Amino acid sequence: MSVSIDIAGLRPERVAVVPSPLAELGMALHALSEPGHHPRLQGWATGVTAGLDPHLADRMCEADFLWRTTFSDIFLPYAGVPGGGTLPGATLAEELDLLDKLTDEQFVDAALEFITCSLAYDTQPSGVLSDASVRPRALEAAAYRGPQQVRFTQRLLDDPPGVRGWVRRFLEDCEEAFFADAWSRLCHQLAADARHKTELLRHRGLSEALAAVSPVVTLDEAAGRIVVDKLLEGRTSVQGGGLLLVPTSFGWPHLSVLHRPGWQPVLHYPVGSPDPASPPSVEQLTLRMTALSHPVRMRICRYLARSAYTTSELAQVQGMTAPEISRHLAVLKKAGLVTTRRRGRYVLHQLDVAVVARLGSDFLEGVLR
Repeated sequence: MSVSIDIAGLRPERVAVVPSPLAELGMALHALSEPGHHPRLQGWATGVTAGLDPHLADRMCEADFLWRTTFSDIFLPYAGVPGGGTLPGATLAEELDLLDKLTDEQFVDAALEFITCSLAYDTQPSGVLSDASVRPRALEAAAYRGPQQVRFTQRLLDDPPGVRGWVRRFLEDCEEAFFADAWSRLCHQLAADARHKTELLRHRGLSEALAAVSPVVTLDEAAGRIVVDKLLEGRTSVQGGGLLLVPTSFGWPHLSVLHRPGWQPVLHYPVGSPDPASPPSVEQLTLRMTALSHPVRMRICRYLARSAYTTSELAQVQGMTAPEISRHLAVLKKAGLVTTRRRGRYVLHQLDVAVVARLGSDFLEGVLR
């Protein structure tokens, strides 16, 4: 399984390595919402959370589905600007101006991907604002996630400019509250990494630069494509435009590939080395590795690492029946890898990231990649 980027016709000067303050803020919000994904940042996350203004903390909870799973493509708006050559801005304000350049259809489509967890990512945009038949399906999908998602989806569909303004004000307040200080410390590291990758591009070529990004990113020169080893299938193309490589410090272990149709491909890659993981007991390792030996359960883990899902939702995204999914979930639960909780009449399942981390950082990075 992999995500591939067709780079036929890609000119060397159209490959850029540039840090993005908006993308880094998106990953900072993700780390605050899912500290279990980022054990190295738990001290930072605890300190920021303790010092947040209560009103800002409430607003953060109001829309955390936009960054809790990983983060929405609205944090990479330059990729959606027509022409395929727009670069990230030097400041958060510049990138928020780029967010304003997205059409309402682009903004809503990108936001709904994470609000509902059901709209297809690698197909053409759904036209939710122009196609009256799509709107009820979006609201129905949001209802599976909870009343908070329903309210936000309704606002998004009724008043995209209003929600866009709300998002901008929220992100500006996050910058003032905690991100400006974090960015002042991180921007030099990210700029240095970008300079290093740019030098590799100039003097050794794209293959060497991609190898320095991650060993799971490879260049198939014969086929004219970049292949990223991930637990999902996806395909995109530079379509005569460019390719962006965006480094992140907050983002480890997530290696994200923006492959939304019509958007410029982006590799959002982590810098820095992971901490060594504590080994599990032999008994735990045997039980858990047996549970994870099936490819379907590996794919289920990828989804459950990012968000809680009902059995029906997993059946939909996996293209399987609910009883089949239930059998795989039973194996994962027996191994202690999955937790469940009830919300009304729904039972939600989620991967226990702390337990999975004890299997080793390689597996954890694999399911979160």
